[in-house]
Amino acid sequence: MRAGVLLPMQFEFRQVLKGLVQRLGLMGVAFRVQEWLKSFELSFRRSERLSADDGLPVPPARLIVRVGGDTNARAFLLGGQQIAQTIREMLAADGADAAQMKSILDFGCGSGRVMRQWHALSDRVALHGTDYSRAAIQWCRRNLPFAAFGINRLEPPLDYATNSLDLVYAFSVFTHLSAKLQLAWIGELTRVTAPGGYLFITVHGENFRATLTADEQSTFDSGQLVVRHAGMAGSNLCAAFHPPRYVREILAEHLRIVDYAPARLGQDAILLQKPMPNA
Repeated sequence: MRAGVLLPMQFEFRQVLKGLVQRLGLMGVAFRVQEWLKSFELSFRRSERLSADDGLPVPPARLIVRVGGDTNARAFLLGGQQIAQTIREMLAADGADAAQMKSILDFGCGSGRVMRQWHALSDRVALHGTDYSRAAIQWCRRNLPFAAFGINRLEPPLDYATNSLDLVYAFSVFTHLSAKLQLAWIGELTRVTAPGGYLFITVHGENFRATLTADEQSTFDSGQLVVRHAGMAGSNLCAAFHPPRYVREILAEHLRIVDYAPARLGQDAILLQKPMPNA
């Protein structure tokens, strides 16, 4: 039997075990144990002990796994490059340039896989990062001193003034929030974004529909948000799936949709703009 291929009996056993863990309320514990095991494996791979081309430190395995799940250091670094490039390209298509902005916020910055891509801008752009993980922020403060980092709670508010940021981006953040937190955070990110400023987010869109159960697909097709394990919001165990209708009519109701690129980064990449007063 090939490695990684499950026999029907093995698959059935895993499903039964998963159901038992859910009924016992231990999904959160099991997920954290799984993350720890992945981190342990990654930390001992000789090939993962690499240096980054940008000369900045590479985060430890536990922080890489927290951000990327089934990933490795090379993929972590490449992913940050691709996200930053997508943001640049989508801004450029609307006549904007991150290098010309006064302030940028990386919301849900983790251990800085995207933030490190703005290093060259730090002499003229105020760079900020915030995350729910104290460990990730402590690592960023020690290793990415060109930006200012803060710790946010699971719920708003952020410690930034209203209308103070030219660009706010949140990669794979709304994909891991409950329905209530989705609306709370889009409101808060809109608050801190300057009029005419941009907000970049990603969501699990149509290309994830096939991964949903029949009942979930029905909910998704009706234009409603689908959320799994809402009680673990803020972790990768919580997974939210966004039909385009929900994004357009609810999540981005008070924002201009500049660009909506399905599966641009695996997830749907969405560039929004905060309207000018009386626009």
